[in-house]
Amino acid sequence: MTSPFTHDLTGKVAVVTGAGGVLCSFFAKELARAGAKVALLDLNVEAAQKYADEIVAAGGEAKGYKANVLELESLQEAHDAVVADFGVADILVNGAGGNSPKASTENEFHEIEGMEGVKSFFELDKSGIEFVFNLNYLGTLLPTQVFAKDMLGKEGANIINVSSMNAYTPLTKIPAYSGAKAAISNFTEWLAVYFSHVGIRVNAIAPGFLVSKQNQALLFNEDGTPTARTHKILSSTPMNRFGEPEELIGGLLFLADEKASSFVNGVVLPIDGGFHAYSGV
Repeated sequence: MTSPFTHDLTGKVAVVTGAGGVLCSFFAKELARAGAKVALLDLNVEAAQKYADEIVAAGGEAKGYKANVLELESLQEAHDAVVADFGVADILVNGAGGNSPKASTENEFHEIEGMEGVKSFFELDKSGIEFVFNLNYLGTLLPTQVFAKDMLGKEGANIINVSSMNAYTPLTKIPAYSGAKAAISNFTEWLAVYFSHVGIRVNAIAPGFLVSKQNQALLFNEDGTPTARTHKILSSTPMNRFGEPEELIGGLLFLADEKASSFVNGVVLPIDGGFHAYSGV
């Protein structure tokens, strides 16, 4: 992948939450490739350290840290360890998030007839909804509370949240996840204003549709053929394909690099193959 100029994050410390996952570990690797020292935070510290080891093997600086993004004490312990190892953060990528079957319906539309045995809106699990909303929203807010204190007045400090196309138009079946991502977009704009006098920029990326372990079963049948949902997604995406993780990196590095985006603040950047722009007509 080429860029019109090189993103040089040498000397910067980047903290990435959810970094034990495939997508956020990819973010961590690319930040390290740009020269940043990267702290990979995840509840699964073994996964985070595995990806950190890959970064080190490639010549970068990285380390995995155990952190529960829903517990301030856990985040503070991770913060203190990161500061001791690398120094205070310049860049925070709030990547932790996800959905749960307990917060998803099995039907797109409620009907008067034929609802027997179908998990509808009325059967959504309260604990599942709380988990999804907390993981995405509080899982962004709490790490920001812990790590942004060090960023106050720090030149080039910035926060990048991960929103979604769900934030613009809610997808069927996943009301909790859609609502949580809408909250992330709103929080990004709120926080950008709140921190605007102390030098911290706050932006977000809003990925379109990528294939991941979380959505594999929704997008493909067991025999590998696309589901009806996949056909709907691709017919609503003008580029008529799913995105690839590396196609998010240009936006991520642009927002992280003060030289490239010093006057960009409060933006939620769609990276979606035109999904948001297309009305279907």
